[in-house]
Amino acid sequence: MNGARVMTEKNTSFLKDLRESDIGNVFPLAAAGMFVLSGLVGGGVDMSRAYMTQNRLQNACDAGVIAGRKAVATNGFDANAKAAANSYFNTNFGSPWGVTGKTFTPTTPNNGSTIDGTATASIDATIMRIFGFTTIPLSVSCSATMQVSNSDITMVIDTTGSMSWPISSSDSTIRMTALQNAMNSFYSTLQNATSGTNARIRYGFVPYSTTVNAGAAIKSVDSSFLAEETPIQSKEPQYIDVERDTDEVAYYKDPVTNSSTSRDNYGETDWTDYSGSYGGNNTCRWNMPSDTNWTDSGPPVTTTNTYVDANDNQITETVTTKPQSRTEYRCYRKSWGNYWVQRRTRTAEFAWTQKETREPVYVKETVRTFDRFVFKQVRYNTSGLRSGYSITTPTGSNGADQTHTWNGCIEERDSVATSNIYYTPYWGLSPSDAYDVDINRVPNSNETRWKPLLPQLSYVRTNRYGYATNAAESDYGVARTEICPVPSELLATKSSEQFRDFVNSLTTVGNTYHDIGMIWGARMASPKGPFSTNVRTAPTNGGNVARHIVFLTDGDMDTNQYTHTAWGIEYHDRRVTNDGSSNNDSRHDRRMLAACEAAKDQGIRVWVIAFATALTTSLESCASPNSSFTASNSASLNRAFQDIANQVGELRIVQ
Repeated sequence: MNGARVMTEKNTSFLKDLRESDIGNVFPLAAAGMFVLSGLVGGGVDMSRAYMTQNRLQNACDAGVIAGRKAVATNGFDANAKAAANSYFNTNFGSPWGVTGKTFTPTTPNNGSTIDGTATASIDATIMRIFGFTTIPLSVSCSATMQVSNSDITMVIDTTGSMSWPISSSDSTIRMTALQNAMNSFYSTLQNATSGTNARIRYGFVPYSTTVNAGAAIKSVDSSFLAEETPIQSKEPQYIDVERDTDEVAYYKDPVTNSSTSRDNYGETDWTDYSGSYGGNNTCRWNMPSDTNWTDSGPPVTTTNTYVDANDNQITETVTTKPQSRTEYRCYRKSWGNYWVQRRTRTAEFAWTQKETREPVYVKETVRTFDRFVFKQVRYNTSGLRSGYSITTPTGSNGADQTHTWNGCIEERDSVATSNIYYTPYWGLSPSDAYDVDINRVPNSNETRWKPLLPQLSYVRTNRYGYATNAAESDYGVARTEICPVPSELLATKSSEQFRDFVNSLTTVGNTYHDIGMIWGARMASPKGPFSTNVRTAPTNGGNVARHIVFLTDGDMDTNQYTHTAWGIEYHDRRVTNDGSSNNDSRHDRRMLAACEAAKDQGIRVWVIAFATALTTSLESCASPNSSFTASNSASLNRAFQDIANQVGELRIVQ
């Protein structure tokens, strides 16, 4: 106890001396200040670490919900979308030093239209541990949604024969089936993005192969855009003049007279005894009178009949009839050696016939008779197709009239057979009279109007051995077959059912002409072209409109000079090549690229998807910057469409 008291007294004395000493006044103040300063510095260091970590956590949260929203497809915010969200969060946040308890929870209140997220973590305190703070908790929230402005999307779809093939030797999925699924998923993505907004999304469609089916679209805007006369490599009936007698008789020749007599309708009385008896037959015959001649027994009756026989002869028959009779005798033995002469009376009708025959003389006429068909270019009057869908031509059996139905596929306008076709924003289209590539020219002449494609009238001229000939006319020809995609559709809003019904109606046929697809996709999307009234229809929300072309193909350009295409039968028509065949693919390729550049010059973003094929230099050049894709299977095709959908709309952080 004393020791304790002494120690206390010592301590008290020390503190008293320190308090009363002028020299020691600074030390306690400094010690107290160091304590406060340690708290301030430690708090600043740890809070700075917490602030930087929270920013990083926020960025990772934002990346996660954006990735999750981008991955949303037809199944909404499914396991794949959640996995994408988590993957992006983890990639962006990782495992920073001193951070524990990391969590990220992505959710959706509306099946994927908006993705919400919360992220939490804790950081280990350093200096602040001396004040009892071991960890600092962090928490952030984030949300991403797809915001889509008004958009016009024109889908240019390759529907050639190869689209009915399997995707590859290892993937038996039919290419068209994969495309239809991806297109429907594309629609669903944009539909979800615009749910609850007033954004207007319109879709146009241009299925293509060797031509496009634009007839209904053209007529819905202005039927005068269709040509009144169409030259077709066809056949024309040839006739020869034949002089022949008609059924009309000019007169009859003088008569030729023939006469004849006959007896008919014989009758007779019974035999009666006339004289006898005689001892022998010879004695009886010596005493038997001779038969009398036929003599008239009554007045004559005359009848006349005039008629025309099977050979057109005029016949006049006069028949005079009168009754006649005669007496006949015979020897008749009544008993042995006892003969009697007997007699009877015979009757008959005597007829005298006079026949006058007059041969006819016919009126002569010259008749045109079918001889053969000559195969040549024929100019048909097609003005009636402006209001209807059928045409009558003398191409039936022996030149008879035949009615053909037009299904809406078209031949392009006049062109220039050159490989040097291009488009630049400054110079425009060159040459300027390549009307087939001009996406903005409004038709005002037969050269600038579109022509109906009528394969029923189309023939390749051949020689007698069946080989194609350059001759302007031939007695031989081979008919062309029907190649026509489903009808194109102008831009319009579509319900999911309308969109799906169109997509599911797509059929596959024909060769690959990329240029006709891109030309018409650009025409139907251009705000300055012949369909500008449709394109420039203002949305009711008053906003601007973003314009897109989505161009999909599964192969290279594949032309055929013997097929009836949008440029006729190139072997004969030569609207693209000078000789009907040389450099046909490359010249069509140049037309496609010119149309691509013209579309981009109109402010249209051109997307290109090469499906189950390589992305050629031409296809990549056709696309806008960063707008081309290669898809080797169904999954990558769907991803390509989803990427486009996500860029047609804009993924945005909303909190």
